[in-house]
Amino acid sequence: MKTVWRNPVILLFGIGISNIGGWIYHIALNLIILDRTGSALAVIGLYLLKPLAILFTNGWSGTLIDRMNKRRLMIGLTIFEATLITCLPFIQSIWILYGFVFVINMASSVFHPTSMTYITKLIPVNERKRFNSIRSLVDSGAFVIGPAVAGLLFMIGTPTDAIFINAAAVLLAGFLFFLLPDVEKEWITRVTSTPLSLATLKEDWRVVYHFSRRSRYVILIYSLFSAVTVMTWGVDSLEAAFAIEVLLLTNTEYGFLVSVAGAGILIGAIINALVVKKVSDSWLIGIGATILACGYLVFTFSSSFTIASIGCFVLSFSLAFMNTGFYTFYQNNIPVDVMGRIGSLYSFVEALFTILVMVACGVLAELISIRFSVVSGSVLMLFFAIGLLICANSPFKMKAIQMERVKES
Repeated sequence: MKTVWRNPVILLFGIGISNIGGWIYHIALNLIILDRTGSALAVIGLYLLKPLAILFTNGWSGTLIDRMNKRRLMIGLTIFEATLITCLPFIQSIWILYGFVFVINMASSVFHPTSMTYITKLIPVNERKRFNSIRSLVDSGAFVIGPAVAGLLFMIGTPTDAIFINAAAVLLAGFLFFLLPDVEKEWITRVTSTPLSLATLKEDWRVVYHFSRRSRYVILIYSLFSAVTVMTWGVDSLEAAFAIEVLLLTNTEYGFLVSVAGAGILIGAIINALVVKKVSDSWLIGIGATILACGYLVFTFSSSFTIASIGCFVLSFSLAFMNTGFYTFYQNNIPVDVMGRIGSLYSFVEALFTILVMVACGVLAELISIRFSVVSGSVLMLFFAIGLLICANSPFKMKAIQMERVKES
């Protein structure tokens, strides 16, 4: 057992260290931007850079991911990202700083589908759900530990020091990835024989299109999960404004609300890791998404700090269940040889809708009210979540998947 779990443990350590560093980087960069500009709008610009980077990158990155050695690409991306992060404190121009952050986000948007493909190749089918549950626990721990470490670093140092520490954390993660096995050591990369060109991209887009037509049930589940995720982005974009301007919470109360959410994520991840073997991935996805939407509804309909806290705890509690179920479903039903292209292109579409939904929520908040906007978003989220629950646990689901696999073969 020790030998079997050596590589997954190393991978989880790398992901955990990277996630903790990511939170430190996120908070420190926000403070640096705010200190230099004094503008909250400048900080909001940082949030838009991530979906914009996905839009710019994911239309073509899957072509490279599926043709390159995943382990080497992961190591290369972490080294590249750490190098750029190290440069950030020395940049004086705010626009050049945005440019560096944009490129860092591009590297992250390539890393995610690359790591998903590598994990699918590394972890045996019967261990994926357990691995994903532990990964959710690691992610939850990073959500709690990251901001706490950032706060400690700000007490004894500066946000600039925190940026350097994050760069070191990313490098350490890259070193841990170096210790992992090369699951494609027999694979000769095809990049040189099939260079990145418009013709290659069109052919790969055609591959994704044909897979989507053959595997309609899988894409339906993927799309409904993405719809729930997109709506959370829309509602979250108004979370602070709703808490302070509608619920009239103080900054201290809002900070406590965030802590309650962190506790919900951690407790949910622990319980998820304990029960994951007894619950199917389809129920994890459906129940998790439905509880998430109900938590958002409680939060958005709340009129007091206590009810808002309950809503925040419930919605954050459900995240580990939903993500574990989805990751397992995704790994078990998307062919690993086209996983990079499928994940990248669908992430591109998801990022596009994320921007549109965030803009729509902002416009509704301005034209009508913040509460109307967040309640509308939460109701839509519940609609998609119930659809996901029904479709994921339909009595015809196994027949649909089996028929799709027969068509592929």
